[in-house]
Amino acid sequence: MRLTNVRMISLGAVALVVVPCAACSAQARDAKGKYPRMAPVEQYLMSNRAEEIALARTAAPASISGNAEVLVLGRHGYETAVKGTNGFGCLVDRAWDAGFESDQFWNPKIRGPVCFNPPAARSILPLVLERARLALDGLTMSQIMDSTNAATTRKGNPTLQPGAICYMMSKEAYLTDDGGHNMAHLMLYSLQVDGATLGADARGSPVIMGQRSVPGAPVPITEFYVAVPMWSDGTPATGH
Repeated sequence: MRLTNVRMISLGAVALVVVPCAACSAQARDAKGKYPRMAPVEQYLMSNRAEEIALARTAAPASISGNAEVLVLGRHGYETAVKGTNGFGCLVDRAWDAGFESDQFWNPKIRGPVCFNPPAARSILPLVLERARLALDGLTMSQIMDSTNAATTRKGNPTLQPGAICYMMSKEAYLTDDGGHNMAHLMLYSLQVDGATLGADARGSPVIMGQRSVPGAPVPITEFYVAVPMWSDGTPATGH
């Protein structure tokens, strides 16, 4: 996601195969780098609630985000700040929605405005909210991963709904410390497909396959990242 995840890499137009992440447990437990553990909670919070609402709305054009439900991050998870009328849900994603192998899993600088359409709000957004709750409950990365794998085994989470997408078109996003930290893009979700059917990794293809986890997804999901030519305010998009 991440999930929104998606969540936390320098992006081109890419597609990620999303799978339960038991296979990357060794990587997660051995993760090193600038952010080896969670920072103080205050560093992940935004002090001004109105500013967080406004930032969340920049994920999608105003014609969409203006009538969406908006969530803001509190000390125990995301809370509804504005009730919506169109079924979309917008929030500012944090670093822990990255893959468990990410060296920026605890980066407190990450701010990723994302707006889920109704099918994604029903099936992807709950997984994002659960990941945030686990992080703010003080669990380590390994404990979050174990909880995620347990949820996947139980298959108690919502199943992916057809047509699930999210918007990440905010000019104000900060998605990674690595290189260009932002780009305007959409994420489209589907059940797992073979990369060859997407033309992934073919010479000249803009589609790349990689691996990370959507928290608690009951089945493998393919997440397509597609670059778009403008920011949510309509101005031409360039990576920065």
